[in-house]
Amino acid sequence: MDIENTTIICIDLQEKLCQMLKKNDSVENSIKLLKAASILGIDTIITEQYPRGLGSTIDEIKNIKNFNTIEKTTFSALKTPEIELEFDKLNRKNVVVFGIETHICVYQTVLDLINKNCNVFVVCDCCGSRNKLNHKTALRLMESLGAKITTLEICLFEFLKSSKHPNFKEIQALIK
Repeated sequence: MDIENTTIICIDLQEKLCQMLKKNDSVENSIKLLKAASILGIDTIITEQYPRGLGSTIDEIKNIKNFNTIEKTTFSALKTPEIELEFDKLNRKNVVVFGIETHICVYQTVLDLINKNCNVFVVCDCCGSRNKLNHKTALRLMESLGAKITTLEICLFEFLKSSKHPNFKEIQALIK
């Protein structure tokens, strides 16, 4: 993954969805990944599934940068025309995907990205489901269909490529 050819898609990190995960590091890790995206200037799409019912994107994400959120009611983000248009406009081959719930909206978005011949990277420790079995099964299924399963730290250091990167210390501070 290189910064210039990567889009990040953050799926539905909303108030009620985050609360249902109980104790789960995925939300905290997602915030770190989005802070890194802001620092590194990586194009990012943030989705909200039916915010009138599930609440808006959590404040910790809203406060990072002027990320625009796009509302959806489809499970796959790419089945919402505004999101697909934004994604196509960015024209990136590599896509980093994470969010809630792994086995529903993340999974279906990943399927559509694979069908668009994208290199899809699912950040497993930035994904969550109410049920661990659904989470693990979805990750295995996405991998079997061609997605690469990765972690927050693998992504961050792959973006940096070297400790000589001008933002190395700032990114490293996110995970210490």
